[in-house]
Amino acid sequence: MRRVPALPVAACLAFSALALSAGAAAAANGEFGGGFIELLLTGSAGPTHFVPPAAPPVAAEQAPAPAAETAALTPSEVEAAPPEEFRRQEVDYSGREAPGTIVIDTRQKFLFLVEPGGRAIRYGVGVGRPGFEWAGVKSITRKAEWPGWTPPPQMMLRRPDLPAHMDGGPDNPLGARALYLGSSLYRIHGTNEPETIGRDVSSGCIRMMNEDVIDLYNRVRVGAKVIVI
Repeated sequence: MRRVPALPVAACLAFSALALSAGAAAAANGEFGGGFIELLLTGSAGPTHFVPPAAPPVAAEQAPAPAAETAALTPSEVEAAPPEEFRRQEVDYSGREAPGTIVIDTRQKFLFLVEPGGRAIRYGVGVGRPGFEWAGVKSITRKAEWPGWTPPPQMMLRRPDLPAHMDGGPDNPLGARALYLGSSLYRIHGTNEPETIGRDVSSGCIRMMNEDVIDLYNRVRVGAKVIVI
């Protein structure tokens, strides 16, 4: 896959993370190229099909979706910008991870949500730009809808033009949903720049289409295991 230059604006601060021993060894030997991870996770390049959005959790106290959310998810040419390969679809899975586990292949720009019965839902993602790559095992410690964003001090030093805080909404860099990873500032989150999906663009966070991060948010629970390779 052709590498695309990273964008200058990032919504997250990169922190050091412990690489998976197997992932690091394979990366050092150049074994993750040429679709190795896709083969490892799916067992084949077999047929795939589109996965409809997950039904939102039912809760009596749940407020109606805000107008901003409806507007952000209206189909448009911009929202459809990523190539077909990065659209949400179900694929075969032959790995050993339990259903509910998230596996993120940063080389191939895919996030896999493992399902029962040897299947997984595959989403296209944007990942850390050169110098901000990381690998490791985390868990989802918090979930937020239309999260606000407060740039950390280190980022403000690099980008003094950034606001001290941004409320959640369609213009927020974190998009429609955020899944917080461990005690770090890494997140799986939406984006108001859908054209960056499939690219090396962030400061370490994992970006998804807003419609995809909402779908993932509705399928996973706090405490879910996340493996980044």
